[in-house]
Amino acid sequence: MSFCSFFGNEVFQNHFEPGIYVCVKCGYELFSSRAKYAHSSPWPAFTETIHADSVAKRLENSRSQALKVSCGRCGNGLGHEFLNDGPKPGQSRFIFSSSLKFIPKGKENAASKGH
Repeated sequence: MSFCSFFGNEVFQNHFEPGIYVCVKCGYELFSSRAKYAHSSPWPAFTETIHADSVAKRLENSRSQALKVSCGRCGNGLGHEFLNDGPKPGQSRFIFSSSLKFIPKGKENAASKGH
């Protein structure tokens, strides 16, 4: 089940190196690689955010089980959260398009100095 078009260029679908995923626009920390899991969609899937305010959510107008998700700092559109569709009962699934940038473990501080 997907609400976005897939163009075949998703680079993080099968990417499982240790590190964090940040907003491509402002660099705010969004997800840890520890919260990422393999999923059948072409986009990366996560179960939780790094900070309580990493993302902002609003109801998807036509879909009661999906929320539109944007960066909690700059408002950049990120993707969707699908309620109760995670790897464990009661967990949600976050999926995102090309709005993420990966920072390898150990490079997090160097990346945040520019913001």
